[in-house]
Amino acid sequence: MNLSPRLLVLLLLPPLLWASNAVLARVAIDSIGPLWLNALRWGLALLILLPQGWKLIANAESRAQVGERWIYLGILGLIGVGGYNGLQYLALRTSTPVNVTLIASSLPLWSMLAGVLFYGVRPVRAQMLGATLSLAGVLTVLSRGDPGVLLRIQLVEGDLLMVLAIASWAIYSWMLARPPANMSGSLRPDWNWAEFLFAQCLFGVAITFAVAGIGEAIEPSIAPRWSWQLVAIIVFIAVGASVIAFRAWGLAVAEGGPALAAIFYNLTPLIAAVLSVLVIGEWPQGYHGVAFLLIVAGIAVASRKDAG
Repeated sequence: MNLSPRLLVLLLLPPLLWASNAVLARVAIDSIGPLWLNALRWGLALLILLPQGWKLIANAESRAQVGERWIYLGILGLIGVGGYNGLQYLALRTSTPVNVTLIASSLPLWSMLAGVLFYGVRPVRAQMLGATLSLAGVLTVLSRGDPGVLLRIQLVEGDLLMVLAIASWAIYSWMLARPPANMSGSLRPDWNWAEFLFAQCLFGVAITFAVAGIGEAIEPSIAPRWSWQLVAIIVFIAVGASVIAFRAWGLAVAEGGPALAAIFYNLTPLIAAVLSVLVIGEWPQGYHGVAFLLIVAGIAVASRKDAG
């Protein structure tokens, strides 16, 4: 395949923006509660998408199309917009950007498990071997390279929250790949990528603000300490990680294929490690390298063309 400059940019943008999201969110949660950060991020993203998504709510017929699919769109908004990102920001209170992005890079493992549990898709031997290697990488992150931590069940809350987050994203991905009948074929509305994301955000934003409000009532978070830095971070992650990265990822997968996109996606923890040093002064540890190699090896084995 000819890796054109355009395709290279499309492949590099998502991991760069998603790694930046993890690092900058770690900075932001010192000034605002993680659930409010997530709500504001997606609320702003919804406003950015409004010019393209307006037609979905502009007339009764369009609103009816959304209303007929509210269960599907609502679940996507709950676990894709609200759940995954909210859990990731909560995880960053006690975990690190490198840990968070390393656990996120084990997505193929959780996708395989979701396929088995909810869709009856049986993995082949190579996928099972790859999943075992990726799981070993995740356990390395969870234990901080000390197996005794697993035996003593002394795990970091943030790492466990990120495991839950990536598991929810795996289910979200399967729901995109296996949509209901009214979102397939000729019954699918003629929505482009921005309109589809806008439809998810309509429900997801409502859920994120509701969850943030309920969370505030149960356990009050820190009072927001507004600054130009915090505003800039929220704008950046709303525009970059929420809109530009989603669009670039879709184009990269369409033009380069999912296998090539997955390879570049695995640059996310490496970029996060570099940004962590530059932005917050957190240096990666030896176990991060071991975990990265195990997870990437697992993905490589599971993705072999002759798997089976």
